[in-house]
Amino acid sequence: MSITELQCIACGATHDVTTSQLVCSACGDLLGVRHDLERLAAAHPDLRETFEARRGEMAPPYVSGVWRYHELILPDLPAGAIVSLPEGNTPLYRRAAVERYLGIDEVYIKHEGENPTLSFKDRGMTAGVSWARHVGARQVACASTGDTSAAMACYAAAAELPAAVLLPHEKVSAEQLAQPICYGASVLALETDFDGCMAVVKQLTADGRVYLLNSMNPFRIEGQKAIGIEAVHQLGWSVPDWFVIPVGNAGNISALGKGLLELHRLGLIDRLPRIAGVQVSAADPFYKAYAEGFVRRVRVTAGATVASAIRIGDPVSFDKARAAVQKLDGVVTEASDAEALEAMAAVDAAGVHICPNSAVAVAGAKRLRGEGVIGHDERVVIIATAHGGKFSKVALDYHLDPGSVRANPPRTIAPTLEAVHAALGL
Repeated sequence: MSITELQCIACGATHDVTTSQLVCSACGDLLGVRHDLERLAAAHPDLRETFEARRGEMAPPYVSGVWRYHELILPDLPAGAIVSLPEGNTPLYRRAAVERYLGIDEVYIKHEGENPTLSFKDRGMTAGVSWARHVGARQVACASTGDTSAAMACYAAAAELPAAVLLPHEKVSAEQLAQPICYGASVLALETDFDGCMAVVKQLTADGRVYLLNSMNPFRIEGQKAIGIEAVHQLGWSVPDWFVIPVGNAGNISALGKGLLELHRLGLIDRLPRIAGVQVSAADPFYKAYAEGFVRRVRVTAGATVASAIRIGDPVSFDKARAAVQKLDGVVTEASDAEALEAMAAVDAAGVHICPNSAVAVAGAKRLRGEGVIGHDERVVIIATAHGGKFSKVALDYHLDPGSVRANPPRTIAPTLEAVHAALGL
């Protein structure tokens, strides 16, 4: 008997987990994965011990930082059906310079940019692609601002599934564009923004012949839960006071919230953290809705921003993210491009190379500390969603601009020891 079912987040109608339809046939809202946690706990009474033992695994699938928590991710998926690179096992970086910059005594950067395709999307795609193959999908597709396309193309290649990627034309970095091309996906650049690409890919996948792997796919969200689970495990099951998360399509904040709530219900953690979602000011519908008390769903036309991966005006997972914020006593704030770029430079200079989208979360944490929402003595985990190496032009443009607060441009000097000594102040 299955431990998992699909349940509509609005009307509660249940659906078979093998369906390729990802919206409720009764009301049209999103579906969520629901695990029978009582049966799960009865079947696996020693989950902490199981997870701890798997930290020593050297072979797939349990060497993965997602599938180490197999019973909490997709318990009905056979181990032999898992498509893993492996992913996860990302570090928690603690840097005194970052703590001084933020004015917070204990800060960790959970660096999801150290996954195989350099973003947190790999955690979702190992689950999404594994489930797609498990239920007999013949082709997969996604709309993307860059990172989703790279992860989906990579995992689809590993699973030998044809993949189609819909990208907004000239709105992703060169590094992000190169990844799905290299992984063999059919890359289609649409002359629109991400929200336009999302509308088309929904139509493409509506009849079930092509399997959708955007974050509205609830099985993908299950893989992303492992970010929070792994972070708490790394902290010895001691729960931080805050998780701070950048928000674009809102799948990641939904995933972390779901995973943390399930950990608590299972008794694996003794309290819940708070969560903070941070949007970039040019694309801030979730923040605007929060500021209004979530009385309505806000949609905006996303403007130009260095944080291109979260340049989304109509988040697909809006309702799931709202529920996560409300259940975890969360807050939502925003940060400007200028604030994000300064934060990125500060974290990079501490030896942790992050992307502009991650820097939005850092800037948000700084703002929340300045407002007194986050206390100086609280323990904070900031989710860095991708690696800075995917956005080299953004970083170079910042450091070559003499007006940048933390600019560190290269200097051209004569090829002599004396000139080097002078430049280094020796």
